[in-house]
Amino acid sequence: MSDTTTAENNKQNGLRKSYLSYFEVLGQSIAAIAPSATPALVIPLVFGFAGNGTWLAYVIGLVVFLLVSFSVNQFTKRSATPGNLYSFILKGLGNNAGVITGWGLVLAYLLTAAAVLCGYINYANVLIGYSGAAFPPIVQAIILGIIGAAIAWYIAVMDIKLSARLMLTCEIISMTLITLLAIFVLVNHGFTIDPAQTSLQGVSLSSWGIGLVLAFFSFCGFESATSLGHEAKDPLKTIPRAVISSTAIVGVFFILLSYIEVFSFQGSATALNNAAAPLTDIANANGIGAFGPLISIGALISFWACFMACVNAGARILYLMGQHGVVDNRVGNAHDTNRTPHIAITASVIVATMIPLILIVYGGGLFDIYGWVGTVGTYGFILAYALIAIAAPLYLLREKELKRPDIALAAVTILLLAAAIAGSIYSNNASGAPYSWFIYIFVGYLIIGGAWFLITKRRHPLVSSSITTEIEKVHQEFRAIRAHGGNGPKY
Repeated sequence: MSDTTTAENNKQNGLRKSYLSYFEVLGQSIAAIAPSATPALVIPLVFGFAGNGTWLAYVIGLVVFLLVSFSVNQFTKRSATPGNLYSFILKGLGNNAGVITGWGLVLAYLLTAAAVLCGYINYANVLIGYSGAAFPPIVQAIILGIIGAAIAWYIAVMDIKLSARLMLTCEIISMTLITLLAIFVLVNHGFTIDPAQTSLQGVSLSSWGIGLVLAFFSFCGFESATSLGHEAKDPLKTIPRAVISSTAIVGVFFILLSYIEVFSFQGSATALNNAAAPLTDIANANGIGAFGPLISIGALISFWACFMACVNAGARILYLMGQHGVVDNRVGNAHDTNRTPHIAITASVIVATMIPLILIVYGGGLFDIYGWVGTVGTYGFILAYALIAIAAPLYLLREKELKRPDIALAAVTILLLAAAIAGSIYSNNASGAPYSWFIYIFVGYLIIGGAWFLITKRRHPLVSSSITTEIEKVHQEFRAIRAHGGNGPKY
């Protein structure tokens, strides 16, 4: 590719090209999943519904998300953009489906950021305590939330490389501490098998369905490396590897920790789903209380890193939607010096911060808010994953590369995701308010987003065609690279 073309592309897009290594790209996906946050907060929530079937929910989650990652990689091996699954579905299913997916993913990332901000506040409270605090609990929570969000905003606006390295470092430290705790518990108990878990004792299928969806929430964000398609080095190799690696690594981690946490709380006076700091409680129960504060610090930085990762991913979808004219064009601008989507990042941080803080002011508990916004956000992710599974074989058919295994993969993935959604809706309705409201909130949001796009197309008829033209141009560029034997774009 000529220097002139590169300069034109950089001018048009504004983000840094060929800037991030494989491990930095992997850091984006790992941080968006927030594996250390799952045993700290999500596994207790899953246990509240799935009980002794918690480990099985994570086994199914790993299988489903590996299948989804294969569908995602049908696109990542062939093209790379800043738009995440939004741009892939635009290519596979057309503008309308793509824009609806874009709105759903923006909601999913921002609500995930809102959820993990609650986790960050919870562990900050655990570490500093309430006794002797200068502020009432609600005021303290608001201050902590604003400080954490402001720091994440500053780093995300300054440099994506700094963000990626910092996020990966946070997760490595936190996962290492939690893994050491898990190994100690296994050794301390002689690697015994827990018959209550292996026999699924007391598990109710109806409530287990909600637990399964919450377990799916633990994996959501694995695809966020695809939002760095413009900024990654050799993206046709690094991004597919990051998508698969992040899913497999965290899946095994979740299964191990879910089993150990449920086992460790058996016979405890406090149920796992009522523990404010379950990992600290496990450390205390196993005689290594000094390890507890370290794990709480690890959980704190993991939640914070996830907040930044979700803001990075969601903002880049908004950024591309701004360039396509789906939202205000100014959202599609990048910072002249830092080359980051600063306006989209700022808007994302404000929304993701205000949602939990408003709910806190109105009396919502941190765990409750996490479950509420996390459940709605999961619908956005699962919709995108289902649509990407549909889009992949259609895209391959148009590219004349479709094979029978691709059709089988798509069919199985769609079936599993549809079953998860159906089970979640049934279980949420059976549970009553507020969980019974969430699917209607999500569908209403998509209707509003779709209506906005229709209005935009009527006011600006060229919006729809410009989206198609721009996405097709990107795919043609990568098609030419692959045809000449390249492993990825060379800039």
